[in-house]
Amino acid sequence: MASSGDDDGMDALYDHFKEKKYKGGFNEDNWEEEFEKIPMFMKKPPEELDPLKHPELACIQSMLYDEDQSPEELAKTYKNEGNHYFKEKNYEKAIISYTEGLKRKCSDCELNVILHTNRAAAQFYLGNNRSALNDVIAARKLKPNHLKAIIRGVLCHIELKNYSQAIAWCDEGLQFEPKEKQLIELRAKADKQKRVEERNLRKAKLKEKKERVQAEALLKAVKERKIKVFQPQELTGQNSDGGDDDDKEDNRVLRTLFDGINSENGNVVHLDENGNLSWPVLFLYPEYEQMDFISAFHEDTRFIDHLSVMFGENLPPWDTEKKYKPNNLELYFEGEQGEDLFQVDPMCTLRQILSHDRYFVKAGNPRIIILVRGSSFSKDFLSGKKLQAI
Repeated sequence: MASSGDDDGMDALYDHFKEKKYKGGFNEDNWEEEFEKIPMFMKKPPEELDPLKHPELACIQSMLYDEDQSPEELAKTYKNEGNHYFKEKNYEKAIISYTEGLKRKCSDCELNVILHTNRAAAQFYLGNNRSALNDVIAARKLKPNHLKAIIRGVLCHIELKNYSQAIAWCDEGLQFEPKEKQLIELRAKADKQKRVEERNLRKAKLKEKKERVQAEALLKAVKERKIKVFQPQELTGQNSDGGDDDDKEDNRVLRTLFDGINSENGNVVHLDENGNLSWPVLFLYPEYEQMDFISAFHEDTRFIDHLSVMFGENLPPWDTEKKYKPNNLELYFEGEQGEDLFQVDPMCTLRQILSHDRYFVKAGNPRIIILVRGSSFSKDFLSGKKLQAI
């Protein structure tokens, strides 16, 4: 039975705390913030651990990662840490933790398999498919029938478009787990995508063959018409080693023909089903620094036919003096180096001009300079140039 003296001691202690308020307790303003500092109640650990700010957490960490522990214990600790980061979708840190676990080189084969497989999953979610594949290959070397590693490897192969390998991995997995639903679905997916890829490859080869045939027919038509193509020096100096000279010449001509204005939109010279060429032609008006682009000028069409449409009832807005009229225009083309000007009869067809022995198609676009006959600009423009009629 307690004595009255003991009761007096407790009463005194009670009176002491009643008079002196405890200053270290939580209050309603900061209790949530203070709880976050206690490891047990932390919702999220700090990104960088500062022992001064979080001494309790630093103490726990030092105990968890004590180097006096066995490699197996440390590897398991890093695995658990990595799993925590993985659940938080912090895959970079998860990879670091799993890697630290593998560095312990513990003797637990199953634990090493899990570390490799989990690190592969983290790498996969970051899009590092080859690194993920390397990890599952390492996991399968330790345990060939590890289902998670097999499934992860199949997913990596599919992302890398190695569909045959994906199917092979599925087949290996189904030998261990014949009814594994995910493997069955992934195999069907890989097989379908493999067939699509093979079909697309066949289409691409057929398209390439068709384009090659069309290119050969185009080159033949150009040569038959004795049309000359100006080749820039940077092209003539390329592909100087190896290969047939005629083939290299043909390739340079094609590159030049298909490298004109608006070529990216398909506006290039082409051969129609009747064997006729249509060209993307430029009409240049130096007086006003303007130009017209005719995307498909049939080779047997006369220049006057286009001019009559372009300068008919509706004149271009830049011709404020209304002097550009079909019968009042002079047409010219430049020689190979631009030193000579050759006058063109508007009644000529495009084929006749392109086949002229002094005409060179430049950058894929035949070009015609158009001036107003007798104008002051025309006289100034032509002065000092060597004019020739055709």
